[in-house]
Amino acid sequence: MVRVLLADDQPLIRAGFRALLELTDDIEVVGEAGDGAEAVELAGRLRPDVALLDVRMPRLDGIEATRRIGASPELDGVRVVILTNYALDEYVFAALRAGASGFLLKDIEPADLLQSVRVAARGDALLSPSVTRRLIEEYVSTPPRPAAVPGLERLTGREREIVALVARGMSNEEIAGHLVISAATAKTHVSRSMVKLGVRDRAQLVVFAYESGLVVAGAGGQNASRNS
Repeated sequence: MVRVLLADDQPLIRAGFRALLELTDDIEVVGEAGDGAEAVELAGRLRPDVALLDVRMPRLDGIEATRRIGASPELDGVRVVILTNYALDEYVFAALRAGASGFLLKDIEPADLLQSVRVAARGDALLSPSVTRRLIEEYVSTPPRPAAVPGLERLTGREREIVALVARGMSNEEIAGHLVISAATAKTHVSRSMVKLGVRDRAQLVVFAYESGLVVAGAGGQNASRNS
């Protein structure tokens, strides 16, 4: 059973998502919050598997709520997914930087919503390859990049190569085909990279790849990567 917390300041939106989520037997809505502060409090008390947070809420917005949930060791198992009205909402990348596992559009198809919640609960990044590329390329250069992002030196050459492919939106199977290795080997490299870098999931791996300069969004929407 996947336990879900809903947070949106509009009761009608929450009711709609609850109705969709409870269409299946393997998802349970365990709580609802009308603002970010209440969402953080309920996350600490209910320990949901997935927290669906609206990006714009009173008292505490979805980004700060995400940051507080991600900063709590007790809530390490809670995957935060941001709800937004726009595919390239200006706050989405900030939410990923704060620790979100991905985002969903509020007009998502019911079947896709259910599958997305399951994906997030497994700890996988909730970003399709096309959305990953569009989102990162649009916003990665907006905030000032720090002089140095620690962790890159911990990765082997192969791990850097694979992290760069993750940042391009490739699945384990696609990475395996690209590098002519098994999917299990690709998954192992991805998992080891996440452990070494101390990131929660693939979404955070994507953010690291761009912020560290391992992958650079180039002109014309193309990505360039470096392995040195």
